[in-house]
This record gives sequence, C-alpha cells and structure tokens, in this order.
Amino acid sequence: MAKILLVDDERSLLTVIKAALERDGHEVIATSEPEEALRVIGEDGLDAVVTDLKMSPIGGIEILKEAKARDRDLVVIMITAFGSVETAVEAMKQGAHDYLIKPLHLEALRLSLRRALAHRALVRENVTLKRELAEIYRFDNIVGSSEAIQKVFRKMEKVADTDSTVLIYGESGTGKELVARALHFNSARRDRPFVAVSCGALPESLLESELFGHVKGAFTGAVASKDGLFKAADGGTIFLDEIGATSPAIQSSLLRVLQEREVKPVGATRNIKVDVRVIAASNERLEEMIERGAFREDLYYRLSVIPIDLPPLRERKEDIPLLVEHFIRKAVAKREGGLAIKMSSEVLKLLTAYDWPGNVRELENAIERIAALSDGGLVMREHLPEKIAMAGDDFENAETRNLKAFVQEKERTHIRRVLEETGGDKKAAAKLMGIDLATLYRKIDRLRANGNETRREKEANDS
Repeated sequence: MAKILLVDDERSLLTVIKAALERDGHEVIATSEPEEALRVIGEDGLDAVVTDLKMSPIGGIEILKEAKARDRDLVVIMITAFGSVETAVEAMKQGAHDYLIKPLHLEALRLSLRRALAHRALVRENVTLKRELAEIYRFDNIVGSSEAIQKVFRKMEKVADTDSTVLIYGESGTGKELVARALHFNSARRDRPFVAVSCGALPESLLESELFGHVKGAFTGAVASKDGLFKAADGGTIFLDEIGATSPAIQSSLLRVLQEREVKPVGATRNIKVDVRVIAASNERLEEMIERGAFREDLYYRLSVIPIDLPPLRERKEDIPLLVEHFIRKAVAKREGGLAIKMSSEVLKLLTAYDWPGNVRELENAIERIAALSDGGLVMREHLPEKIAMAGDDFENAETRNLKAFVQEKERTHIRRVLEETGGDKKAAAKLMGIDLATLYRKIDRLRANGNETRREKEANDS
C-alpha cells in the first residue's frame, strides 16, 4: 500500500476521501493547509499527492511543482472544478498524472491512483534494473590483469563518456558485445536504450527494414508502419555486430546515418533525425575487406574513429586463472544448493595450456559444463572435455623437449592421423597433406627407424 498526501481546503471532502483511501489500506496524511502540504512533501517515503487545484494562498500548481522538484516520479493527481479544466490541462503538462473534476467520484479516484501507483512501481523497477546493469558492466567487472586487456580498459575509460563512434575488432568469443555494453553503461547515455543487432544474421532486405524501419505498404507484408532499430535506440547506443557482413546498399545507408544523423525508412519520402551513438564490431579487419572491394572505405573512416582491438585468449593466458575463478562463481550461483568446486593445480595447468579457439565464450561454456557435471569438491583431469585434457600432452612436450623434437612429434601425430583416415592409402594421404609420395615415404621410414610405427602404417608398408 502507498503513503498518500491529501490536500484540499474543503474539509468535508477531505474527511470523506481520507476515510475511503484508508479503507483501501493506504497511509493517508490529510491537510487543508497548503503550507503544511509543502512541509510534508519534503519528507521521505511519500508515494502520491492528491491535491485540489484552486486553493489560497498556495495553489495546486505550486504544490505540483514542489512535488516534482522533490521526486520527479512522485504521483500527483489534481482535483478541479469544471470551470478550471484549462488550468488542469496545464497541470498535466507540468507533470501531473491525472486530473479529476468535482463533484468527485471516489471510484474514479481509486482507479486513477491504482494506475498511477502501478506506473510508479514500474518506473522504479526500471531504474533499479538500469542501476544493476550499470553495476554489471562496470569496467572493473571485465576480468583480466594482463597488459593486453589493461590496455583495452584504459582506452575504454577514456572514450566511454563521449559520443565518438567505436570500432571493436576481435575474434568470435572475445567479448565484443560485453565491451560495447560497458561503453554504453559508463556513458551519459546509460539511461537510454542499448540496442544490439547482428548484421550477419539477417538477409539484406530484412536488415534494411530492421535498421531503418518502413512505412505501410513499402513491400509485400508491410501492413503497418514500423520504427527501425536506429529509431528505437534514439538517445542511446546501437551496437552493429558483424558490420563487415553488410551489403554495399546497407553500407551506403549507414554512411548517411553517420554523416547526417538521420535515417530513411524503407518506402518513406522523408528522413527522420536520430541521436544515436554507433558502436560497430568485426572479427575481420575492414582494411583487408576494403582491399578486396568488399567494404566502403569512406564508411570505414566514419566507423573507426576509436578502434579497440580485443586480444584472443591465447595471447593473454595469464588471465585464464582469474577468468576460471570468475566463471566458477557464476556457475555455482546457478546451481541449486550451490555446491562449491575447486580446480586442481593439474586442471588449472591444462586449462592454461589449451589454446581456446572459441576464446572467453568457450572457456565460460567449459566451466559451466564442468560445474554442471561435478558433484562438488576438487575437479580433476578426468572431469575435463577430452580436447582440453589432451592439450596437456602438448604442453608437457613443449616444456621438456627442444623445439626440433617438439615439431617432429607434431608431424608424427599428423601423419598417423591422416594414414588412419585414408585406410593406409599413402598416395591419398600424401595428397591430403600437400606433399609428394616420395616425401611421405621418407617420413614413414623415419618413423619406423624411431620405433613409432602404427599398426595402420605397418600394414601399409608391408603391402
């Protein structure tokens, strides 16, 4: 229930309304003195104000202004006589939620209050969620202490609270969208929308409509006009992932948005102004795409005002223990009962040795899987996916042998695998490996001399 301030210089009406609202379970402070009302508004915990419009010496408009200055989300409902409707409309412009005309119907007041208080609750919930998001995307919540990632942090801190366009480079799974969200929630636009779109996930015709909107009848199936994602992001940030996947036509339209700060919906005859910060991302260097004629050079220069390069996980392996600890906490928090798990020193060594082609995303998925299958306690090598556990063999070889021996071991493993795949057909195996048959024979002879011949190799050589 709500705490409500009731203000009316008509004492009999004041008494009736107060009794009705208290029966509904509300806490009601009733006063016929506008000066007293201003004092109460200054206190904490007030949810709504119901005030008469025409009072002396302080009118309802002054009370409304004071209430909104104290708390812009405070619900204010005006009560007015019929002849004061124009003044009541002005009160709505000043931020009043509703106005009710005398003689007052209590059910109308109850309904208006219910709606207004529900709206206030939603607004507060939205504010809370935004604060939580801002907390999640604080820069120091992006895990890593390596120089490579710290360099990224330093650049992010410098450019977050600007409107500069940012181009993020990074392999799949390095956290490009995480960086984009962090930039948004650490900027002055944090209370406005953040809209993410994967440009590579939609065909050109659909992507154009999604980004810029369309008018009714613009194409088959356009039964109503629709705002695009740029319009939805107005005042906030739009994140264009896989920007390199866009067609020349889309690139031309994006260039216009960046130059003119306006979009043209499909089928429209006029442009619409938008105030949007653009953050783009690509896992392929746009400079190389320009050389192939696959990306517009002028758009590239508009996008790469602030370039940010995210290093792959294999280039910042010193961050892996920190990331593992972070993802363990997340995974355990999801589990009912929250069984604690801990990585053995051997497992941590194996996780660090693995190259993580899927980068941070692959590491997070691996830890989540380990946590889901674990009964708690110490995680050992046998709990790891085979490809990660096998990475330790290469790690041991690299540590204990010289470079030449290590390369030879990798070569032996590869030849064995290809011969197994071809059923011992050396001609097919040589073709698959891109070497001639004589070279393959020499390599197999070396394997036999070292006693490393597989059963399939022996059968092939004996045939």
